[in-house]
Amino acid sequence: MFNSSKNVKRFISISAAAVCMLSSLRIAPLDNYVVAADKTMTAFEITENMKIGWNLGNTLDAKAGDAKGDFTTAGLETETAWGCPKASQQLFDALKAKGFNTVRIPTTWFQHLDSDNNIDPQWMARVKEVVDYGIKNDMYIILNVHHENWINRGDLLNAYNDIQPKLMKIWTQIATEFKDYDQHLIFECMNEPRAVGTDHEWWAAKAVPECEVINKLEADFVKLIRGMDGDYAKTRLLMLPGYCASAEQTFLKEIDVPDDPYVAISIHAYTPYDFTMNTAVADHSVFTGAYAQNLADTLQGMRDLFLDKDIPVVIGEMGTSNFGNTEARVEWTNLYFSTAKKYGIPCCLWDNNTESNPKDPGECHGYINRETGEWYQTSLPVINKMMEVMNDTSIKWGSERKIPTYNHQDLSAGTVFRDKAVEIDASKSKTYENTTPGQEISWSQLEGKEVAIKFTGTTPILAFSDAEYGNWTEFKPYVVDEANGIAYYLVSKQLPAAWKDLSTVNHMQARTDDVTNIEKIVILTAPEVDIEVEVDKTKKYKIDFANAQAGDDLILTFKGEKNTVTNGCVGYNGDGWEQVEWKGTTDANGDLTVKIPMSKFPAGIASAECQIWYQAELVDMVEYNFGAAAVETTTTTTEATTTTTTTTTTTTSTTTTTATTTTTEATTSTVTSSKTDGPHTGGLSGDANLDGQVDLSDAVKIMQSLANPNKYTLEEYGKLNADVYGNDGVTVKDAQVIQLYLLNLVKSLPVAEGTVID
Repeated sequence: MFNSSKNVKRFISISAAAVCMLSSLRIAPLDNYVVAADKTMTAFEITENMKIGWNLGNTLDAKAGDAKGDFTTAGLETETAWGCPKASQQLFDALKAKGFNTVRIPTTWFQHLDSDNNIDPQWMARVKEVVDYGIKNDMYIILNVHHENWINRGDLLNAYNDIQPKLMKIWTQIATEFKDYDQHLIFECMNEPRAVGTDHEWWAAKAVPECEVINKLEADFVKLIRGMDGDYAKTRLLMLPGYCASAEQTFLKEIDVPDDPYVAISIHAYTPYDFTMNTAVADHSVFTGAYAQNLADTLQGMRDLFLDKDIPVVIGEMGTSNFGNTEARVEWTNLYFSTAKKYGIPCCLWDNNTESNPKDPGECHGYINRETGEWYQTSLPVINKMMEVMNDTSIKWGSERKIPTYNHQDLSAGTVFRDKAVEIDASKSKTYENTTPGQEISWSQLEGKEVAIKFTGTTPILAFSDAEYGNWTEFKPYVVDEANGIAYYLVSKQLPAAWKDLSTVNHMQARTDDVTNIEKIVILTAPEVDIEVEVDKTKKYKIDFANAQAGDDLILTFKGEKNTVTNGCVGYNGDGWEQVEWKGTTDANGDLTVKIPMSKFPAGIASAECQIWYQAELVDMVEYNFGAAAVETTTTTTEATTTTTTTTTTTTSTTTTTATTTTTEATTSTVTSSKTDGPHTGGLSGDANLDGQVDLSDAVKIMQSLANPNKYTLEEYGKLNADVYGNDGVTVKDAQVIQLYLLNLVKSLPVAEGTVID
């Protein structure tokens, strides 16, 4: 077992602060500094004035543990525990001078509480001092509750009664301390509340039940703040995140927005992840069209769900890691900030004070030298592009905050295509009950027209196919009249962009991703509108199974841009459309071979269709054959799933997310080593960051990954190497054992659980 050691405790405190070898800068506290507002701003006036923000990451949100792995209590040393220098007035002055008008100050409180959840007065004073750095500069400050392990927990679903009293007491103290600060100070209830350690911690729809717990806590938070004393209690902007502050529509739709004019939805959007942070993607040098569409769809989703309904949105964290891809990052920045500005969404750039790091290139979010106030040259073009967009008077703030309105024909004036009500259910695809029955139609009936679907439930998808139900193509509506439950599809413009030979259009039907009640489908004269038509980039190739033998493999050969992540399926008509999905990455020569056992397909199959979904513009299928693969570049298949053909940009957006997940699986599937009493087959025991040596950076990496696994991810080999104490996965004890090893208090790694360390 661990024995406490003052020397070890002192070493941990000093070494963590010395990682960056930065000196502390102290500024006398600005006592009781308050900016008086000239008038009461509306919530949208506040978000417009916030303009563009920056995060003081890895500073007041950092936490430190002792030699026993105890994260319970700590003092002011936590500010530098993750290697960043102390915040200073000089830093805030540099941010203001560059054009930033908002600073988000992530703050962790749990280490600074006594047994009755009273906040350490010294910690409160330091937080106030840092807040005042920005208030003095007439900046907007976002103060939150961050990295709280008593909120982010595996049993979140059943933890409301445990979390609520503590959260309310913390916010009571914060709100009391800052009650005289005007609307420049914004409170954010939580950071990324989630069920840590579960299979649905981040992006799985299984987390929907936990969303209700978060909704209840945030409703209590709003009620608490509004009931506090102070001139600004009723008009302070309050930011509310959904589950893990996700930008995913699944979670955003679950947010129960309180009936309060001064609440904003808080969202984190490192979008698209494959471009911004994913180290499993080998090449980040091109901001592709697929990436651009994913980003545009994500931001539009925020507009459609909230801004159009007069609910403000603040993107509290965003950014793209420095992969040495400055030109592509600038292109991403231009689209991100131009779109957000048109929608009226202030964005806060994440900065973790790491300019570059070959060991962990996905976490290089450093923009400014916090000691000197100078901007790092590697990322300065990104900052300059942000400011260029914000200063561009041709891009009007909030000019596209509302969904455009169109003058549609009344349904009674159109041609009824279907008037028989039917419920369609995605779970019933085997019996074709996930779509309305296919009805014949021709292009002559659709030219110059739009289609209107009257519905309740999940918004339907409009599908077209030829006479054999091939070339299945789907469209999502270009606008939805939610008040009347009508979805509109501008097929007169959408179909020509997606269909090569319009004379072969033969069937039209509605499909659902969940459960939808279709009341009526009507063909209307199209309004005079100009919409941006999304082009389907899915590539399709026919496969003839005439030469296939039992026991063979279907071998697909692809060619494209080197180091390109891609995925797709081989689909066929079994019990409805079924598909075997594949994924992989082209090699340095642009080659990719995928092998799918014939056992994945039904006996007697005559033909199928290979589709390329993700980054299809960069990859082509060049041939297929049957037998044994000569080069087994990739052998990654999933069980056949029954689903509708993924052929539209609606589905492309979905499969982009799939690519993010499945690529990671392909990357890590070769890890077969297990915990032993010696070095792991993944590398050197203790080498958490996989740089071939064991040093202090490995302990820091472990501590950061435990505190925020979304930002500080350990690779699979890194996890194996990091587990140096016992055999229970990566814990804070592993970080402490590594530090003890560096002090020669441990002679070798790993250490068996229960070992007594003097």
